[in-house]
Amino acid sequence: MPFVTAKDGTEIYYKDWGSGQPVVFSHGWPLIADTWDPQLKLMAENGFRAIAHDRRGGGRSGQPWDGNNLDTYADDLAAVIEGLDLQNAILVGHSTGGGEVTRYVGRHGTARVAKVVLLGAIPPLMLKTEANPEGLPIDVFDEIRAGVATDRSQFYKDLSAPFFGANRDGSTVTQGTRDAFWLWSMTVGIKGAYDCVKAFSETDTTDDLKKFDVPTLIVHGDDDQIVPIVAAGEKSSKIVKDAVYKVYEGAPHGLAMVPEYAERFNTDLLEFARS
Repeated sequence: MPFVTAKDGTEIYYKDWGSGQPVVFSHGWPLIADTWDPQLKLMAENGFRAIAHDRRGGGRSGQPWDGNNLDTYADDLAAVIEGLDLQNAILVGHSTGGGEVTRYVGRHGTARVAKVVLLGAIPPLMLKTEANPEGLPIDVFDEIRAGVATDRSQFYKDLSAPFFGANRDGSTVTQGTRDAFWLWSMTVGIKGAYDCVKAFSETDTTDDLKKFDVPTLIVHGDDDQIVPIVAAGEKSSKIVKDAVYKVYEGAPHGLAMVPEYAERFNTDLLEFARS
């Protein structure tokens, strides 16, 4: 299997499909690269080189004890981009992956980057603070940590409902999609999954967003039950200069895997990549 080696020696797995301008996908928590397969196929079939990696701690990548934080995730992404010598890349990040992409820009700049797409992404800050009253209280994240630490298998099965909006009337998400969510999540080591909660909830990426100087598309569902739109997409769109901001009415957090929203997102992604 193809790997690059991170700065601390951790092996990072990636999949690399097609040829053309590279589009690099970063996945959400607690998932792996396979969540992006439909979009990887879409982009590779339309003249792009589609790449996605398993974040450290899960899937086919190494599971080190340390490094489960946004700085290291961003450096791991840099290892993929530099290891494959990617130029003029389009970076696409969902949820925690959006934080990873954002921190990458903050730490490594945009010399190799042409465009950025943030989907249901965590920036600028998920945690509720005096300066960020729209965020979620720490108790919410403590409950997530408790779920991971005690019975993560059942926790992930339960989490798939709000993640995909399966708890909403009229939801079209399938049981198969929810099962896939559980399967991928269970490949993530408990240490990496646990530590990542702090990474995605308490890391402020406001300053990183201010460094964006490439065309940026921000997409967020207004029924996102995981990453509140008012604390995330809405704020990020005001920080990133000239960002294109699209709100999907009724869409859940995992909208790229729910049929009616996935079709719209795929269209928007392809159009933005081609523009």
